[in-house]
Amino acid sequence: MTKIDIFSGFLGAGKTTLIKKLIKEAFAGQQVVLIENEFGEIGIDGGFLKESGIQINELNAGCICCSLVGDFRTALQQVVEQYHPDRIVIEPSGVGKLSDVTRAVEGVAEHLDVQLNSFVTVADVNKVKMYMKNFGEFYDDQISHASCILLSRTQTASEEKIAAAVAMLREKNPTATIVTTAWDELTGEQILKAMSTKDDFKAELIAMAAKANEEHSHEDEEEEHHHHHHHYDENGVCSCGHHHDHDDDDEDEHEHHHDHDEDDDHDEHEHHHHDHDDHDHCCCGHHHDHDDDDDEDEHEHEHHHDHDGHCCCGHHHHHDHDADEVFTSWGVETARKFTKAEVERALTELDTGNYGMILRSKGIVNGGADGWLEFDYVPGEWEVRARGADVGGKLVVIGSKLNEKAIAELFGC
Repeated sequence: MTKIDIFSGFLGAGKTTLIKKLIKEAFAGQQVVLIENEFGEIGIDGGFLKESGIQINELNAGCICCSLVGDFRTALQQVVEQYHPDRIVIEPSGVGKLSDVTRAVEGVAEHLDVQLNSFVTVADVNKVKMYMKNFGEFYDDQISHASCILLSRTQTASEEKIAAAVAMLREKNPTATIVTTAWDELTGEQILKAMSTKDDFKAELIAMAAKANEEHSHEDEEEEHHHHHHHYDENGVCSCGHHHDHDDDDEDEHEHHHDHDEDDDHDEHEHHHHDHDDHDHCCCGHHHDHDDDDDEDEHEHEHHHDHDGHCCCGHHHHHDHDADEVFTSWGVETARKFTKAEVERALTELDTGNYGMILRSKGIVNGGADGWLEFDYVPGEWEVRARGADVGGKLVVIGSKLNEKAIAELFGC
C-alpha cells in the first residue's frame, strides 16, 4: 500500500526544506514520488528534487484546489499505477486550501491501494499572527485541517513568540500535533513519527489511571481477607499512601521501586522517594470528595470513592463512573526552558496537597543547558532523567479536584 503525505504551508514557510530533510533522513530506501503544484509558470524547487532521484510531476498551469483538481486526480492515479511507490509526497501551492487537496486525494484513494498517512502544515513562527489577520480564509484552512503542524524558524524565536504562536494555532486546531523544536535538533525519523502518530500524554495517563483503578476493583473482589491489604499501582506505590519495603517477589529489603518506560535506557537518573503522613494521596480511611459533587449519604467510615464498585477500604459501593468522571487532567504544550532544579522543585510541590489529589504526572521539557528532560511522578515518588530532543515540550497532570490555576503557575505555563 502506498502512503500519501501532504505538505501544505504558505509560500516561504519551509516546506521544501522539510521535505529535503525527510528524503535524506527518513525516506531512505523507499521509492518516493513527489507531486508538486507550484503557483506560477515555473516549479522553482523542482531542480533540487530531481537531483535527489525523486520523480516529479509538476502541475504548473494553476492551483490544485481550483481548476486543476481533475488533472491532479489523473496525475495521482497515473503515479500509483505506473510506479507503485512506497510513498507519495504532495506539495501543493502555498496559497491552496488544504481541505481541497485532501478532498481530492480522498476521492482517488477510494479506488486505489493507497493510505492517506498525514496532512502536514508548515507555519513560520514569526508570521502566524500576520497571516491569520491578512489571509484568514486560506491560512486558517491550512491550520484547521492539519493532522500535524510544524513550526519553522523556532531556532531564532523567543519562548514568548513560540508560545503565542502555539496559542493562536490551538484556537484553530485543538487536536493536531504541534512541533515547536528546531528541526536541526530532530531527526527525520522523529519528525515523521510526529506527522504519522498522535502523541497524547493525557490520554495515555488517563488510560493508565483507569487501568489501575480497575485492577483495584478486581483485587477486592478476589481477595476478601480479614487482614489489611496494600494495593499498588504500576509504579509500586501503595494506595494507602505508605511505602513498603517489599516488591512483587517478596524480597526482604530494597531501596526504591523503579518503573521505567521502554525507552528509558539511560545510565544516570535521579529517583526520589518521599514518605508523607500529613496529607492524603488515596483512599485508605480518609475522607475523599467526589468529582461530580453529588450529595450522597455518608458511608459508615466516611469514604467517598471515585472508582466503580469497590474501594480499597474493603467495602462494596455502587458507583458507576467513566474514567473521565473519575479523573480530571491538566495539560499544556510549552516551549519554555526549564532547569533540572526547577522541575525537581515543582515535583516536590505536587506532593504538598496544595494542587489537588495528584495521581500521576508526566512531562518532556527543554532543559536548556541541562539538555532535554523527561519526568514521571506518582504520589511520594518522582524521577527526572535526561533524554534526547523531542518535537515539543509537554506537561500533563492527572488527578482529582485539581487546582489547575495553581498547577499552571507552578510550572510557569
